[in-house]
Amino acid sequence: MKICIYGAGAIGGLLGAELALAGSNVTLIARGPHLEAMQTNGLTLIKGDKEFVTRPAARDNPAEIGPQDYVIITLKAHSVPGIVEDIRPLLGPDTAVVWAVNGVPWWYFYSLDGPYRDKRLNTVDPGGKQWEHIGPERIIGCIVYPAAEVSEPGIVQHIEGNRFSLGEPSGKKTERVQALAQEMVRAGLRAPVRTRIRDELWVKLWGNLSLNPMSALTGATLEDLCQNSETYAIIRAMMVEAQEIGEKLGVKFAIDVDQRIEGAKAVGAHKTSMLQDLERGRPMEIDALVGAVAEMGRLTGTATPMIDDILGQVIEVAQQTSCYDLEPGI
Repeated sequence: MKICIYGAGAIGGLLGAELALAGSNVTLIARGPHLEAMQTNGLTLIKGDKEFVTRPAARDNPAEIGPQDYVIITLKAHSVPGIVEDIRPLLGPDTAVVWAVNGVPWWYFYSLDGPYRDKRLNTVDPGGKQWEHIGPERIIGCIVYPAAEVSEPGIVQHIEGNRFSLGEPSGKKTERVQALAQEMVRAGLRAPVRTRIRDELWVKLWGNLSLNPMSALTGATLEDLCQNSETYAIIRAMMVEAQEIGEKLGVKFAIDVDQRIEGAKAVGAHKTSMLQDLERGRPMEIDALVGAVAEMGRLTGTATPMIDDILGQVIEVAQQTSCYDLEPGI
């Protein structure tokens, strides 16, 4: 089994190191000092007080690797359109592409029963570039739960979590998704195969949709956002609007809004990825986390006044700070 991880930063590096430690045939695609460090010294994974040095192949040119059985994309959503041409040498006739990316995916409506089946989302796939060049039939959905960070080039610090939920958009437990799950479990990871991967996607999206932009607007941590009555009310209103959209699309929420907020509060004084990107002057994941939900609201005829308001504000902040690299697809 040949596995390529495209975007071997924190999560990709964690996954790649765990697979390499288990003896999997894994290749990492990375760039810059992080790539150079991995090529020179290997990839170091720090877990608690233990360090593990692995030496998976690390490249910046997919053409040097050739077709894979699985390509796991661990980039941020707005970065993927820029690599759809580069990824093509990795794609053989039966290659599966594992979408380990936060937010609403461009393939969301592929094989989804109902009136929106195979509908394309302009916010996350303007012009249908990913749909046409990657192909939704290749996709295996993946909900990422671990937290990790690149503490310095070539070194990944595992903070917590080891679950990567997997699921076919069709809901079928295919041979390919089960084989990948077995390989990940062999590496010591939790990899449950879900028949309703979108249900789990929405529970995570609840937090990404609301907490991320609110943290970017306020500079507050998860704990502070959830304890302040004013920000709590805004976050809750955004989640309620999103829940109405999800339920119109057939999603079944396993928990309620208040439980989801309490779960975020329990994480403590943590800065969201969007706030971290803003502070570092990097593009923020606005379209996949917020804009696509607003688009789905219009598609389903659902009013989203709070989502729209916060979306507008965070786009303005991003444009003022050059942290928005794409034209809003809304």
